[in-house]
Amino acid sequence: MKYSSKLIADAVAEFQKLPGIGEKTALRLVLHLLKQDKQKVTHFGDVVSSMRSDIKFCSTCNNISDHEICDICSNPMRDHSLVCIVESIREVIAIENTNIYRGTYHVLGGVISPIDGVGPDQLNISALLNRVQKGDVKEVIMALSPTIEGDTTIFYLSKKLKEYNIQITSIARGVSFGGELEYTDELTLGRSIATRLPYENVLVKNN
Repeated sequence: MKYSSKLIADAVAEFQKLPGIGEKTALRLVLHLLKQDKQKVTHFGDVVSSMRSDIKFCSTCNNISDHEICDICSNPMRDHSLVCIVESIREVIAIENTNIYRGTYHVLGGVISPIDGVGPDQLNISALLNRVQKGDVKEVIMALSPTIEGDTTIFYLSKKLKEYNIQITSIARGVSFGGELEYTDELTLGRSIATRLPYENVLVKNN
């Protein structure tokens, strides 16, 4: 598209960098902001800038937080002996929306994927082992997407955690193999958490 203003063109180009935003959608967003009061647009920009500069990652679970410790880890009403291992922050949000799980989380920041050059050292695994070593964790739930990469990561973690006296479970496979956990409907995801299985049982079924 040709634009009569370089400022508009630059703004459209920046919006296009967002996932799922094409040029037409980017232009629609830019023109919407252009119609708004300058103070509202300034506030919008300040909020986004503040989010990026001030957001923290929980020193315990690696979840996003406004403080050093996230609201979930600092909540005395949560079951801190129960840790749900997830790939990313998006899965935390998805599971929390089920209103079923009352334990804590551990965000790995990805899954093991040799093809993409992601190994165990690139994930937040050492912090998980440190949590388990303290002796407060009684059960670890493997809640990773049922993909080859997810299963590889679960297998690796289960071997690392086997030496500790904890229960290792996996969410029930109400999610189709190859599916992404964040796109699973909340009812299926909630039931998968509630009906989790010992990881050894999952291994037997898969073999």
